[in-house]
Amino acid sequence: MKHYKSITEMRRDNGLGSPEHPSICLHRCTSTCPMGEGEFTTDFYIIGFKKLHKGQFLYGRTKYDHDNGSMSFIKPGQLVELRNIEVEEDGFFIFIHEDYLNGHSLREEIGRYGFFDYEANEALHLSPREEGFIWNLYNLIDVEYQNNPDEYSRNIMLTHVDSILKYAQRFYKRQFVNRIDLSGKVISKFEHLLNDWFGEDYSGNKKLPTVAAMASRLNLSSRYLSDLLKQETGKSAIELIHLYLIREAKDRLKSREQNISEIAFELGFDSLSYFSRLFKKETGYSPNQFKKIVN
Repeated sequence: MKHYKSITEMRRDNGLGSPEHPSICLHRCTSTCPMGEGEFTTDFYIIGFKKLHKGQFLYGRTKYDHDNGSMSFIKPGQLVELRNIEVEEDGFFIFIHEDYLNGHSLREEIGRYGFFDYEANEALHLSPREEGFIWNLYNLIDVEYQNNPDEYSRNIMLTHVDSILKYAQRFYKRQFVNRIDLSGKVISKFEHLLNDWFGEDYSGNKKLPTVAAMASRLNLSSRYLSDLLKQETGKSAIELIHLYLIREAKDRLKSREQNISEIAFELGFDSLSYFSRLFKKETGYSPNQFKKIVN
């Protein structure tokens, strides 16, 4: 598997010329998108918009054929795989080396955009109006990219990149809302998974449920699952897991003769102190205080 440390190296491998700038590159796709074939990783961020006629654009661990008008967001080190890419209409890729962000506010802010941790089957699908917003911003970046660079160039381009990311965040929220039937099913399945986790065979499990475990069973990325649940319930996946754990703990403290350490171990906690801290944080009482109150 190839790893590209520079944008220039990737372009040369694919028969393209050197970029206008070694640390940021705009690539416009028409009928084909010559970015090579096979698997690779990079040291740069990739923001892509495309309408595929044929082929696969894969990243993360999930294989997926993109529908029309989808955006993808890939971070440094993430596995990318391209197969027979042909596009129906114009698309683009923006490549930004992570070093290009040094000293700019986007360096820290980009880590807050959860969609860089989504999987390929969680791509952003745009409406025609939303496509217009994204293309306008891309064209503004392109104008600056083609100009002779000066002291303002980098800040202007990164400001427009940040605007693309902010719009993407907004559009993802719209996508969550528009897929309310799907998200409702995910929430229901999430709750069923937690019920199953504490089912009859749970006593042999001896592990706390994790966001990664729940997401894997739902064929979603951990970040996408958490963002979807947050949108629909107001609470993240880990918060919902904690609430479920506390409900289970309260029920067992009330109805069973076990001591607190036995209940904590049965629920999967390795540390009694961690169980006690979490219980008090969520209820305002220590497990001992709660047990005395209810009994």
